[in-house]
Amino acid sequence: MKDEISDFLKFAYEHGQIKEVSDAIKEYPPIEEWHQGKIENVIKESSVIYGSKYGIGDIVFVKEYGYSDGTKGINHLFVIIDRNNLVVPIENFCMLISSQMNKLKYASNKSLPKDDNNQLNRDSIVKTDVLYKIIDDQILFKVGEVDYQKIKEYKNYYYEINKK
Repeated sequence: MKDEISDFLKFAYEHGQIKEVSDAIKEYPPIEEWHQGKIENVIKESSVIYGSKYGIGDIVFVKEYGYSDGTKGINHLFVIIDRNNLVVPIENFCMLISSQMNKLKYASNKSLPKDDNNQLNRDSIVKTDVLYKIIDDQILFKVGEVDYQKIKEYKNYYYEINKK
């Protein structure tokens, strides 16, 4: 990886559109997703559980984490869009994945049809207007992958939305 932060992440920081993962859960509660925030609903025999070898395009299941008020957030799916290896722990910059297809009506939400590569159980959306910062320790396992062309599209949507 590069020894410096990517232009994409510089842009995101400049536009103040990198948020903590807890903000994603407030807007898209896991209980309303097909997996209902339960690990056993997501894990398949093909799910990969491993350490800090996550990469751009990986769909990951983020485990419980703490809100600033002390309450616990619950599990959700994200796709890694970019990474920052300059800090320890390594930061992953992700976009939220939701199965709430009714939210496709918003311009910032883009379609992610289920397929053998992404291992999703349902057609889903990717929320492309905000990046969520997630460290490796918050990731429980990798579910599948999104191809590089889709990642480029999501980044382009992000630029378009945040340049306005």
